[in-house]
Amino acid sequence: MRRIAANYIFPITSDPICNGYVDVSEDGTVIGTGRLTEETGSTEYFNGILVPGFTNAHCHIELSHLNGKFREATGMSGFIDQINALRESAPKEERQKAMRAQFEKLYKEGVSAMADISNCDESFAMKKEGPMYTRTFIEVFGSEPQDAPAVIEDARKLAVKAAETGIDAAITPHSPYTMSSDLLRMASAEGLKAGYISYHNQESQEEDDMIGFHKGPLYDNYVNRGLSVVPATGRPAIFHFLERLQEVHPAPFEEHILLIHNTVAHEDSVYAAEQILKNCTWVTCPLSNIFIHRTMADLPMLMSMGVRIAVGTDSLSSNHVLSMVEELKCIHRHYPGIPLQTVLTWACLNGAAALGKDDVLGSFDKGKKPGVVLIDNIDFQNMQLTPESTSRRLI
Repeated sequence: MRRIAANYIFPITSDPICNGYVDVSEDGTVIGTGRLTEETGSTEYFNGILVPGFTNAHCHIELSHLNGKFREATGMSGFIDQINALRESAPKEERQKAMRAQFEKLYKEGVSAMADISNCDESFAMKKEGPMYTRTFIEVFGSEPQDAPAVIEDARKLAVKAAETGIDAAITPHSPYTMSSDLLRMASAEGLKAGYISYHNQESQEEDDMIGFHKGPLYDNYVNRGLSVVPATGRPAIFHFLERLQEVHPAPFEEHILLIHNTVAHEDSVYAAEQILKNCTWVTCPLSNIFIHRTMADLPMLMSMGVRIAVGTDSLSSNHVLSMVEELKCIHRHYPGIPLQTVLTWACLNGAAALGKDDVLGSFDKGKKPGVVLIDNIDFQNMQLTPESTSRRLI
């Protein structure tokens, strides 16, 4: 047994413990937690806080080779132009080297689980071999209705490869603006069958304008490229997704559905989704949203509506670093009133719940194996992270 202690521990499912400890067995299983009354020679004491391993609830590890290549603040239209031009800008060997380096870094910094987007099989072997739990979302695109059956067939072949590799994977739709209604419906059916969907929702005003009203830079981008656009709905983009889901089978939906970004989601969108999505997680990627749009999701509004919030890093095409601690610092800077206990719950337990792994990850509850992570350089007076805070895995 190891007893690991610090200035505070955050069990997540209970209040922080000052001068607390967590006992873990040799295989990393939590035996118990408590307040340290005396140190013994075997106690491992650290300055900082101890938290369970993080869950990165949205990442594109395949895009790690794009670090430093993208312009910021281009909006979604400009971002799409860059991804189309640069996605294949490095040979496979270089792509895999960058991907593996970021995967190892995430784990060393405390990520125990990750929801990762894949458009090919380049990350499969790494995920199978690595110590981090991953759920892979095989993402599909296609604006032309006639292409939908072929796109789904290719995605099914990729899902078979994932299963043969031995990793958890599911086909998932990307977003309303990159897909015909037919493909969105077909991809949603595949995801629901597997029990998991990860969907980019209301990432920008451009998206809502395009889907709702056939206007704005993103709409013009598609029209200028001669691509099809779904009929205007007259409503926020999420309604288009919810309608396609209900064409697959009647509401409500108990499957794990991750809604990613939600930068321009307002109360009406959240209410509509929560009425029929009974196992929904609203994932925020703060640094990515600032990188592309110079804005963030309205987290206090989401909190006020009582929804489950989780945190992701997105990719190095829209971020300078893949770091859960940096994402939490960003939340502190923009919403300093949100308690540290709350943002850690988002980053640890809620992400695990989104992946169906909260029975083994996300908190220091007895019997779980979440990993133990140290975050240092804490402002204990205000109980917040500081610009100098870093994280590292202890177990």
